[in-house]
Amino acid sequence: EPPMVLDVSDLGLTMADLQKPIPTDALSLESSGYQSTSRLPSVDDEGCYWVENADDLDVTLRIPGLRGQPAACLSVLFSTTTVSVTAFGRVVWSCIQMGISDPDDCSFLTEDGEGMVPVIQLNIKKRDEGERWGGYILQVGEDSI
Repeated sequence: EPPMVLDVSDLGLTMADLQKPIPTDALSLESSGYQSTSRLPSVDDEGCYWVENADDLDVTLRIPGLRGQPAACLSVLFSTTTVSVTAFGRVVWSCIQMGISDPDDCSFLTEDGEGMVPVIQLNIKKRDEGERWGGYILQVGEDSI
């Protein structure tokens, strides 16, 4: 079989173009997944959905144990390695993160969700941009409901 020949001259590329390094922003990969918000290993509630980029994570928490809590009473406390959710000022759920964040650049929003389970949206800014966490929750805290 003769080798296949492809004419790509209309692309206007030279060999020099093909030898240039690829810009790092062109390699920005996004990954995502679900994790459980329960401390019980046998329970996978998929209550944490995360989307990871090079410099941050967007995390959506739907924690079944918070059913009935008004979104307006919820707040989030950020540290470099943990996040804590409070209801009426009391910690009701927490976790250790899979990486180190910049707490001054983290933010949250809360809203009422389906089935009376509030939705907590987190934006977690990574301290070390480009570092891959491969998820959000390393371990759910003991104070979690």
